[in-house]
Amino acid sequence: MESLYRYFVQPQIDTNTNTIIGYELLMKELTEEGWRLPKSFSAIDPQITADLLIETTKVLSDKVRRLSVNVSREQLMTTTISEAIIQSQKQIYPTKLVVELTEDESPTKYSNEEVKEKLNYFLDRGMQVSLDDVGTGINHFHNISDLLPIASELKFALQNFSKKFIDKSMQQKIHFWHAMSKEYGLRLVVEGVEDKDDHKLIGKLGVNLKQGYYYSKPQLLKLPNDCCLY
Repeated sequence: MESLYRYFVQPQIDTNTNTIIGYELLMKELTEEGWRLPKSFSAIDPQITADLLIETTKVLSDKVRRLSVNVSREQLMTTTISEAIIQSQKQIYPTKLVVELTEDESPTKYSNEEVKEKLNYFLDRGMQVSLDDVGTGINHFHNISDLLPIASELKFALQNFSKKFIDKSMQQKIHFWHAMSKEYGLRLVVEGVEDKDDHKLIGKLGVNLKQGYYYSKPQLLKLPNDCCLY
């Protein structure tokens, strides 16, 4: 049976104003157990990813001012997906498409110069760059410091760490990335916020942009031709 993929959407909240500032698109695959994250995003046919991105952004274009899409370095350098990202930005203008560069390892090793060149290509076409899951995978500071000057956003994912946020070492990590966001004039979004305690503590640390189950779980976005997805 051919695999079925859809994007789920999760809002990003400005808790200062209690408003939705954007949506992140999270791709999932329909399995016998229900909707699940694909085992390998890089293994998905690039044309499927491209077509789905274009269809999805068309549906959401008039709802918020920013739409974020996760892109690995491998996907970033894939022509089919790259062209779909550009087409998506054209059709949702003036809404901004934010390209979230994930921490995933790619089968092919790309230099920061190669990655930066592609990201600048997107910037020239009105998009923004987000560095996703900072501090984990290959998105540790020493690997992404060259990309900070061209980014608009950093995302710190609480769910990527085994320690609870109440742990002082976790708070120190937030302090570090908050300082980096201030130094480079970037938005800092903390994701993976699951309860009221995390929500309050992150606010006390000066971060207002948040994302997580505490505000909303990712919701399946049905497309015009969908009739009976479950």
